[in-house]
Amino acid sequence: MTHTLKLAFAVLLIALGPQAARAEPVADFPSRPIRFIAPIPAGGSTDVLTRDIARRLQERWGQPTLVENKPGGAGSMGAAMVARAPADGYTLLLVNVGHAINGHVYSKLAYDPVKDFTPVVHATTIAMGLFVNPSVPAKSLAEFMALARAKPGGFSFATSGNGGAGHLGGESFKAATGIDMVHVPYRGSAPAIADVVAGQVQVSFADVPLAAPHVKSGALRPLALAAPRRSPTLPDVPTFAESGVANQELSVWVGFLAPAGTPREIVDKLNREIVAIIREPAMTARLIGLGFEVVASSPDAFAQTIQTDYERFGVIVRSARIKAE
Repeated sequence: MTHTLKLAFAVLLIALGPQAARAEPVADFPSRPIRFIAPIPAGGSTDVLTRDIARRLQERWGQPTLVENKPGGAGSMGAAMVARAPADGYTLLLVNVGHAINGHVYSKLAYDPVKDFTPVVHATTIAMGLFVNPSVPAKSLAEFMALARAKPGGFSFATSGNGGAGHLGGESFKAATGIDMVHVPYRGSAPAIADVVAGQVQVSFADVPLAAPHVKSGALRPLALAAPRRSPTLPDVPTFAESGVANQELSVWVGFLAPAGTPREIVDKLNREIVAIIREPAMTARLIGLGFEVVASSPDAFAQTIQTDYERFGVIVRSARIKAE
């Protein structure tokens, strides 16, 4: 290659950006370690899911696959790291439904939740529901609504924090029914549900895996699930729709994103591998045991889910004037 051609090629690489210099045939991917950024503390159910997938990818591909926990800012700190990462498929972000909420409840983010990422796979969904302390004299959602209407502001509902999925679920329920309840934000789901079990707060919007052990022990009473169908974990609990309150679906989806601009061939390869792992019988059984519903979607289907929820949550946040702490 002549000096002139070398110079022209270098100029072309600069014009195309760093992604061009990193391009590799999809057949060679991955040729080095992959990182999963989990913007949550270690040890929770979604962290376990990510580590299980990373372990199986490492076994299938023979490349180190690492999980790095980067909690903070309701997931926004880890998301910012991945948004700035090279768009080559070697850095992935674990996300849940809070990713579609953060853009509305935080006045400033270092990234755009939709434009700065490429969806890879919607892995699983976790159902959420309305749970009460057994001291509340309501055995159904209709009975609870009657009690709440008779005493406006007389009930408080605990959630994982301002702007979380539980908070949006409670505000959506209030708007749909005209019920007045007081929001009590906690720093995490575990302390919120613990205070409802202890009777310090009467009500909680919480996810099924967290609440189910307390339901089975009799420490919590489930009234309705914010899901399109009943949960295998709590099959006797009706949905909001079955209980006469429509449009209250607020399941917590869990999935993985790559930086925007990641080549579609790489995204599709990641999707195929992760979907195959999730659908392994042993993995499926493990996820169901943790309270997950297996989804294993295409990248395009996940993109539509994120966009739909981003727009829907924006309406709820603006209506209830929710701001993150």
